[in-house]
Amino acid sequence: MLTMNDIIRDGHPVLRKVATEVPLPASEEDKKILNQLMEFVQNSQNPEIAAKYDLRPGIGLAAPQINVSKRMIAIHVTDEKGKLYSYALMNPRIISHSVEQSFLAAGEGCLSVDEPYPGYVPRYARITVKGFTSDNKEVKIRLKGLPAIVFQHEIDHLNGIMFYDHINKANPMKEPENAIAIDR
Repeated sequence: MLTMNDIIRDGHPVLRKVATEVPLPASEEDKKILNQLMEFVQNSQNPEIAAKYDLRPGIGLAAPQINVSKRMIAIHVTDEKGKLYSYALMNPRIISHSVEQSFLAAGEGCLSVDEPYPGYVPRYARITVKGFTSDNKEVKIRLKGLPAIVFQHEIDHLNGIMFYDHINKANPMKEPENAIAIDR
């Protein structure tokens, strides 16, 4: 079982590398890593397990965050209507996105970043993602709101990009123009 000790922190060189594609069909080792990512995210949202193992709550995790430079992510999050988006994907990619933007009103955080980075992170309001499940099935997911933001955050990790790279350095609290504020 993964714990916070397995999550590498900001400054580690792997977080700034572009992760490699996962060869498909997936190896048993890659399937195991993908399952561990999902297990961590789910465990971190369970108050008893999180307290017992001192897990910070998370809604997404990318393989580079556990020092595995491969294109794998796990996301377990509900949207504003309570619909659960629970996906563990290999080689996810954004195949289309809206012009309109959105941002988290409370700002973004990251399990690999211990200190707060106040500021708004502009994201696409709507995206379509394609990726592969652990049983090599291709999925296509249309997303908006918080789930769209989480997918963009995790896919950024696969490209060596941290959420704070998107924050306006000159004016971090300037709301992105014509963007929708998303409350968590």
